[in-house]
Amino acid sequence: MRPPRPTLRCLREDLGLPLPQVTVPLDEIDHPILAKAGEQFADSDTKHERIRAIDDQVLFKVKVQRWRGAVWIDADLPWLVAAGRREDGSGNDFYAALEAEGRAARARYNVAHADALRTETSTAHLLPAREDHVRYQAEAAVRFARRLRVTLLDLARASLRDGREHAVEFDTFTIGLQVRADDGHETYLAVRITGSVPPNVTPLILRHVPGCDVEGWYPEYALPERELLPAEQAWSNIMDPRAAAEVLDDPDDG
Repeated sequence: MRPPRPTLRCLREDLGLPLPQVTVPLDEIDHPILAKAGEQFADSDTKHERIRAIDDQVLFKVKVQRWRGAVWIDADLPWLVAAGRREDGSGNDFYAALEAEGRAARARYNVAHADALRTETSTAHLLPAREDHVRYQAEAAVRFARRLRVTLLDLARASLRDGREHAVEFDTFTIGLQVRADDGHETYLAVRITGSVPPNVTPLILRHVPGCDVEGWYPEYALPERELLPAEQAWSNIMDPRAAAEVLDDPDDG
């Protein structure tokens, strides 16, 4: 199950939060109701309490402190579609208010349409809209760039330690990286890409290799220890020795 995220409407209207830049995925927003939803929906096999008063959609309850929420699941992606806070001493119940809103929306729909809804409630207006999916896709590029940076850092660290090529598979391509740091010579680094990679991804990969000048890449026709295969492309550069030392100085070691 992917981390839960709020719809843009819920973020603005219910949580009262501004829309962050696209570099901040909405599932990373620091808020008690989202943190609780993350705990509840981390395991797809966990049972959840349904909001029984809503019968046109399957919505689940989320409760933490005075916050109450409604979660709708799209495949393996939970969406926080509505939220509210119960004030101390208040008799107002979030879920009762959600039911009343759903019944009112159903009544408005039936007045405006000849084909009346057969359900008691209508909450389709709370579900993710086109703008939510556009935002999610935009964040996907950010997530990929993050994963790429971490992967290339790990590959460089591993190769600096043993001088061999190390590789990681992505969905449609594989990245291999090899560093040669012989005494008295420059630190040579080669990147190998195998498989189907979109044209705009290759520059992104090269830009995120640690310690290398983005203008210093040269295409290669062979790797340090073998010729290239038909489905491979390779690039080489000189790695800054200071950056190499920083890569090796891994805070997770020891």
